[in-house]
Formats: sequence, structure tokens, C-alpha cells
Amino acid sequence: MIRRRAMQRFARWHIWLGWAAALPLLVWTLSGLVMTLRPIEEVRGTTLRIESPPRAVTVALNGANQGTMIREGRILNQRGRSVLIATYMDGSIGRIELAAEGSRPLPPADEAEARRAVAEGIAGGRSALSARLFDAAYPPADFRRKTAVWQVTLADGTHVYVGRDSGEIEAVRTRWWRLYDFFWGLHILDPAEREDTSHPLLWVFSVLALGSSLLGTVLLFRRRRALKR
Repeated sequence: MIRRRAMQRFARWHIWLGWAAALPLLVWTLSGLVMTLRPIEEVRGTTLRIESPPRAVTVALNGANQGTMIREGRILNQRGRSVLIATYMDGSIGRIELAAEGSRPLPPADEAEARRAVAEGIAGGRSALSARLFDAAYPPADFRRKTAVWQVTLADGTHVYVGRDSGEIEAVRTRWWRLYDFFWGLHILDPAEREDTSHPLLWVFSVLALGSSLLGTVLLFRRRRALKR
């Protein structure tokens, strides 16, 4: 009798917890399904990138950049030029063209250079429809980095982001990426920022879902005994 009452109590708890956890479980299942529809390389636009071949160069750092403190840097083949992407001690980024005869600072990338970077670095990049500059304080919703960038929009809806100061392709946001990003926000129950994977609302619904699942597992044994009888 005591066991029967306990099982009845478990059944009621299972029902109430199931109702409470039903919505997040539906959201998790649906968002998880959507995020498996395309390979992650396609979602991130990795398959669209065209790698620049390495270019040997004899470097002489001199001239206008003497005495400048560089925290870190990368030397890249940037549209036929060897360029040092320098991060200075204050966190700012600049470009220095490197050549055998010396070096010289490069200006921030303008719209023409941003379009050229996309045309040469992205498959289908020559189909750019528009280019728009975003300030670091107000980044686009699908970029979300505090970096000044050019948003170059392709004919298929892909957004390619070219850093104003680096002249490099910083990110590729396909239409699939934007859909994936939206459902990722639902998956972690953070649809606004889509960054926080550990917050009270997620904890509560996860505990409710776990409790409902555990009670349902216990009730399976009750069902099996009833069938045998």
C-alpha cells in the first residue's frame, strides 16, 4: 500500500514537472534539430574562404614605425603585399606594409579595399551588392565584436566582415549562420545576447527536466509490474 501511494505521488509530480519542463524541452529539441541540418563548416562559411598563398619577403622594419611598441603581430599576404597586422600596447590595430626596401604604415581599409578583400578572399565575393561601415561601438547583430568593420553583403545574403583597421576578413555570416545563431540563443535560453550558457533560468529548467525524466524512469517499473499482473 505504501509503495502504491508513493508511486501515485511520483506520477502526480511527474505530470506537473512535465508540464513545467514541456516548453524548454520542446525548444531544446527543435533548436538542436535545426542546428544539425547543415555541417558546421558550411554554417560558418569556412567552405567559402579562399586561402592566400604564402609569399616570401625580406623584411626591414624602419622609417615611420621606429620606436612604436607592438604587443603582437601577424605577417600575412594581403592582396599581393606582405603586411604586418600589428596590435599595439594600447590595444589598437594597425597595418604595416613590409618590403625589402623598408616598411610603411597603411591607412584603414576603405570601401574599395573591403570589396576587393571579399572579391579575392571569398567564393562568390565578386557578387557583392553593398558595403557598409560599422563603428566599433555599434557592431552588427550577427558580428557582435567591438571592432570597426565593413559589412559586405553578397547576392545570396551572406555577410562578410572586413576589419577597417586590419583589412582582413574577420568573419563570414551566411544565412544559415544567422538561423543557427537564432536557434542557438533559444537553445541556451539567452535569445538576446546568445552568449551566456550558465544562468539561473537555464539551471531551473534543466533541473525540472531532469526531475521529470527521473520520475518517468521510476514509473516505468510501475507500468511493467501492472502489465505482468
